[in-house]
Amino acid sequence: MTAEINYVNPSTIPTPVGYSQIVDVRAGRLFFIAGQVPVDAKGQLVGEGNFEARVEQVFKNLGAALAEVGCTARNLVKLTVYMRDMQNLMAYRAARIKFFGTTTPPAAPAVTLVEVSRLYLGEIQLEIEAIAAA
Repeated sequence: MTAEINYVNPSTIPTPVGYSQIVDVRAGRLFFIAGQVPVDAKGQLVGEGNFEARVEQVFKNLGAALAEVGCTARNLVKLTVYMRDMQNLMAYRAARIKFFGTTTPPAAPAVTLVEVSRLYLGEIQLEIEAIAAA
């Protein structure tokens, strides 16, 4: 069974750029993906002092997690993004657009993004958890 995923933006709510206000899902399976951080396969932090490299690694890890269960970015229905500094918002958005654009049509899950004072390691600037459907 393949998930039916419809991205909805009501005309009475502002249409966001790069994500959807509502995601309507009919699926046989749901995948809850733990928070992904900018570490490589050996657990080493990637891109010290380089937020762009770090956010790219986070999306690379998210892609690997999705692939492991036979999914792609198109299967994402919800992201929760934790950032330490909103000054990095544009770099995050650029990486998100690139990642979602890997499918046709581009994925546009519901997204919540919050600034937090700390993540589990002080050097970690970004963590993304996700829900996917198939």
